[in-house]
Amino acid sequence: MKIVLFDNQDDHYDLLPLSFTRPICDFRVGITTIRQKWETFLPDAEIYALPVDFLRERFGQPDDSAEEMLFVSGAVIPDVDIAARIVSLKKGQAILSEDRPLAFRGGWKDLEDRKFDDIFEEDLRRLRNVYDVFILNPEVLVEDYRRIIAGRQSHPLPSSNHVIGDMTDKDGMPMIFIEEGAEVEGATFNLKEGPVYIGKDAAVMEGCCVRGPIAFCDHSKARMGAKLYGGSTFGPFVKVGGEVDNSVIFGYSNKAHDGYLGNAVVGEWCNIGAGVNCSNLKNDYSKIRLWNYRLRSFARTDLQFCGPIIGDHSKLGVNVMLNTATVIGVGVNVYGAGFPRVFLPSFQEGSANGGFTDVPVKKFLTVAERVMARRGISLSDQDRRIFDRIFDYASHLKK
Repeated sequence: MKIVLFDNQDDHYDLLPLSFTRPICDFRVGITTIRQKWETFLPDAEIYALPVDFLRERFGQPDDSAEEMLFVSGAVIPDVDIAARIVSLKKGQAILSEDRPLAFRGGWKDLEDRKFDDIFEEDLRRLRNVYDVFILNPEVLVEDYRRIIAGRQSHPLPSSNHVIGDMTDKDGMPMIFIEEGAEVEGATFNLKEGPVYIGKDAAVMEGCCVRGPIAFCDHSKARMGAKLYGGSTFGPFVKVGGEVDNSVIFGYSNKAHDGYLGNAVVGEWCNIGAGVNCSNLKNDYSKIRLWNYRLRSFARTDLQFCGPIIGDHSKLGVNVMLNTATVIGVGVNVYGAGFPRVFLPSFQEGSANGGFTDVPVKKFLTVAERVMARRGISLSDQDRRIFDRIFDYASHLKK
């Protein structure tokens, strides 16, 4: 079976700036990415991503000549029931929600032309907006946890740690799971509201206070004295410190110092400097409006709490402050005092008081190469062309 995790244009725009640099199926929600969940549920299938056009050179695309493939929106977050429902579709059958195809069995041309034999209106669990990443993260994290640890034995928790709550749930499931090579010493874990997953070669340092459900992915590091609340996921090679609540950091990013981050989503290769504080609640307690790239305006939400949404390769300097629900694009460098405006397009640098100027692509690529080289990762020519397209889009947005 060939399964194609496709991105339609509206979903792509609704999930910017995080979808600028990756297919939606490579968003991390819970412990693993959406693509990795499909690979777990359907281990014998060939699974491909089909992002929007300018990402296909980098992430590939399947041969579209096959008469029958199973197409699934990359925004759909599967569980056992959703996977079984989609696999049960017969040729020509489609699942739609709000007129957006979520699943279809057939040929690529039929999907493009919306030639469906049978249509089922169903509202599958999926990402509609960028903030759905942190909203859905707690429940998906627990699902991932149960699946990942099933039938496996955790490495022991060293005696230097302090545990609040039971080490197993009522079904006998361990509430802390430690993978090989992880270092966990002198931390406090509260397990009353959910489990704690500590990935391979991760580190939770002394003095950390950790509340489940929470995940430290492979090679991540929680620095001394961090206060880390439930519903958070720290992706591979993430460094985290200070106070973090219900936030997802995709991977390879640092928020290593004191400062507050809550109800937030941070992409890859970002750095959040010492003392950065990000508001997630308006002083008048009103509902939040958030920048939407598709609408090119601020859209109403039903959210009371929302922190920043930060695209890849963006940086926040020492003591930067962000207002509630600030959206920051790709390759943005913020520094200085004061609160910058709550939407910063890609490839900008500056401060609230001094204003912002464009960052030339060449300058951005020099910094990106330097940052990625620290992890032994090279910036490819494909990546360069993607950033050229993002720069062109950002320039068009400012007109």
